[in-house]
Amino acid sequence: MPDRNTGTCVDMTTFPNLFSELTVGPRTFRNRIFSTGHMTCLLDGDLQPDDRFVAYHESRARGGAGLIIMEASRVHVTGGHRNLDASQDACIAGLRRVGEAVQKHGCAIFGQLGHSGVYGVTVPDGSIGVSYAPSQAKSSRSHNISRALPLSLIREYVRSYGEAAGRMKQAGLDGVEIVASHALLPAQFLNPTLNWRTDAYGGSLENRMRFLREVIASVRDHVGSDVVVGLRISADELEHGGNDPDDILEVCRIVGNEGGLDYLNVIAGSMVGLSGSIHVVPPMNIETGYLAPHAEAVKKLVPVPVFVAGRINQPQDAERIVAAGQADMIGMTRAQIADPEMANKAREGRTDEIRACIACNQACIGHMQIGIGISCIQRPETGRELDYEDKPAAKAPRKVLVAGGGPAGMKAAAVAAERGHHVVLCEASNRLGGQALLAQELPGRAEFGGIVTNLSHEMARHGVTVRLETPVDEALVASENADAVIIATGAKPWRPTLEGEDEAHLVDAWQVIRGEANVGSRVVIADWRCDWIGLGLAEKLTRDGCRVTLAVNGYTPGQRIQMYVRDRWVGDLNKIGVEIVPYARLFGADATSAYLQHVTSGDPIIIDEVDTIVTSLGHQSVCELETALDDWDGDVHLAGDCLSPRTCEEAVLEGLKAGFVV
Repeated sequence: MPDRNTGTCVDMTTFPNLFSELTVGPRTFRNRIFSTGHMTCLLDGDLQPDDRFVAYHESRARGGAGLIIMEASRVHVTGGHRNLDASQDACIAGLRRVGEAVQKHGCAIFGQLGHSGVYGVTVPDGSIGVSYAPSQAKSSRSHNISRALPLSLIREYVRSYGEAAGRMKQAGLDGVEIVASHALLPAQFLNPTLNWRTDAYGGSLENRMRFLREVIASVRDHVGSDVVVGLRISADELEHGGNDPDDILEVCRIVGNEGGLDYLNVIAGSMVGLSGSIHVVPPMNIETGYLAPHAEAVKKLVPVPVFVAGRINQPQDAERIVAAGQADMIGMTRAQIADPEMANKAREGRTDEIRACIACNQACIGHMQIGIGISCIQRPETGRELDYEDKPAAKAPRKVLVAGGGPAGMKAAAVAAERGHHVVLCEASNRLGGQALLAQELPGRAEFGGIVTNLSHEMARHGVTVRLETPVDEALVASENADAVIIATGAKPWRPTLEGEDEAHLVDAWQVIRGEANVGSRVVIADWRCDWIGLGLAEKLTRDGCRVTLAVNGYTPGQRIQMYVRDRWVGDLNKIGVEIVPYARLFGADATSAYLQHVTSGDPIIIDEVDTIVTSLGHQSVCELETALDDWDGDVHLAGDCLSPRTCEEAVLEGLKAGFVV
């Protein structure tokens, strides 16, 4: 059948439910795929959308999404220190610009209304501002203590939600979503462990619901019946002291039947504590589609459509949830961060071309948490659409030789070939993937190997010639008549000289992951990197039956990876009995002992009765080819660990850049 947006014939039989229309209130969506509200850090100094923000959301609308919900806008100056600001009329022009960019592609767009409450705010001068919540309460994640809201400010907040919604209507947005998820302000009113008021807003569930119901009424009063109004809520906050899931079901039943809402959007998690925060953006070792049963429970209680999200990264999973009647609309946010064309590809039956999200969290939520614009380690064009989404055709096609088949080399080859160059990629080993092949072998990390599959497909689509077991040297460069060489030869484990190493059984992380080392039953992991390697090795060896001490040269294991990934993993290690020693550097060993030193006090840390010391001490660049080509008259570009050992994110980004300039 012809697609009503493009006029081209498409086959929707693979996903008939996912690509059926859905009417929600006064709007009809072209399909059941939406992008949930998420912070992008693509705002200007006045906390308004900038050109990058517009391009980011337009890319996903052009890619086929049925609905985009923008990130939570603060409705009041006290709620959200880095949020899009909808508390003043100045927001209307910017929101209108985003809305028009999205709507012209046949995609609906909603604004989101939020207030952080107890979670806390930082004011522009860097000091900690006063946070307001139902009662004076504590956030165990931000270690913030709130001020109890006076009645006058509660009334002001209720009015502010409505006024912000009215501005979104003036901007021409299709709908607004009230955020009561993740233990933000409306959820704090619902929670008796955070709300112990004795007035009309505390005590019974009916009283604790009062703020939320007043907010819904205020929003509806300001937008009327021609704008969609929805509610996002955590069915289970999965946090000590979080809202009772049975209470939340009752809240959903009541507000879902009162007529003020057009839909309910079900999610999980809490931003008030570390345990619940893991579920704000769940990492790859959490089951896909795991919140669908929660949405189904809500759907049985309400007459309005129910949305759901949470680790749904493939159209097959989304189709299954809709077909089973568990939810009506499927949030696939990171799926569209990794591949903004995901919806179009699924609709057209091009599922093999979909670049599936691997839930690493590194450049999406990881960037946001350090105040950097959103991106994706697999697709660095994300968040950089203005610079890299359109690939300019090469003015004169050249012969490009890529040395190295890890993520950097694969991305460089794919981009250079897409631009029209004749590209040959040579990999010294018998497999593509580099260190990603190691990452995927660790417990709970199998999806990381998806980056190899995805980049391999990109190269194949653009006609890259791949030669395995072909190391590149100066003679090969000459025989290939290459015009340009992209060096992406990676790195190897750092093997420093250690006192007593001749007596000890020392192996490196790569040897263990590859199954090349017999480690015995008592293992110390010397983890200088403080990343996924030490965590993964500790889990792998413990599950293999070893007694493991993870000694990290930093504050905590996983210090350098995104906190939701780290916190979940550290919790898993605690469950299986891994001993963790922070602030420890390896300086020596003998046949039975590991000698470490506290990195700040200098005091010795000695671990006895050790069979094996496994080292994860960083990497050294492999740069012999760079030296060999020093006098070569062609163009040479470097990407990834051969330039400087870092992470997969930098490797793929530098591969993209090399493919652009070659």
